[in-house]
Amino acid sequence: MKTIIFSDIDGTLLNNEHKMTPRTKEAFHMLEQKHIPYAFVSARSPSGIYPILKENNLTCDIVSYSGGMIIDKNGNVLFSEGFPKHIAKEIISFLDPYDVTWNIYSEDQWIVANKKDSRVINEENIVKAQSKEGTIEDVESHVNKILCMCNPDETEAIQKLLIDAFPNLNITRSSSILIEINANGISKAKAVELLCKKHHINIKDAFAFGDNFNDLDMLKCVGHPYLMENAPSSLKEMISEHTLSNNDDGIYVALKKENII
Repeated sequence: MKTIIFSDIDGTLLNNEHKMTPRTKEAFHMLEQKHIPYAFVSARSPSGIYPILKENNLTCDIVSYSGGMIIDKNGNVLFSEGFPKHIAKEIISFLDPYDVTWNIYSEDQWIVANKKDSRVINEENIVKAQSKEGTIEDVESHVNKILCMCNPDETEAIQKLLIDAFPNLNITRSSSILIEINANGISKAKAVELLCKKHHINIKDAFAFGDNFNDLDMLKCVGHPYLMENAPSSLKEMISEHTLSNNDDGIYVALKKENII
């Protein structure tokens, strides 16, 4: 069977220390040795993904902004889509009364209101990239994504308010504190479909690994979806095939079980 492997990054590819475990790293090097294509699919920006590739000596296609931008392994942009700046301005104004730190991503720009915000500093440390303090007027192109960093007690409620206020945007939770806002029609699933076509592989022969709600469409569209053990329990009820956690070599174990590596 000709196949391709798709993996979310945070909570899936990386452990809780934001590193690839030795066995997970070994799994992807084995895929390369067997000439099996793979791609990392994330809500991160490109500059938040490339350090992972460099650190682990890997080369692959990447999907950023949950499908808003696709770059092949040679650095060519295959797809980039978002929403206009005036919509982003409306979202920022809407969020003003709430305990939310907004992050604007455009191509590889990352703009924040306050670089000293502890939530921004934490994100910079995780993704090994630097934000720039500014406003929506500093955006040079369309907005690929707005990331909302919330109080965990309010994330779900704020997501519902955003969905009601902006029904034409794609608004999903990627963790207990993070809300991702993308253009309508942007999804990990559509990015996976595009890359399957690029590699001439039937999507029903593809594998995908994820751990959170913004991975659900990707998991549902492939023939072999795997959910990490660290995923929310409500998500486990939707995806029947599970593997070990991101701390316990879950991807390696699943690919071994399937005789892929």
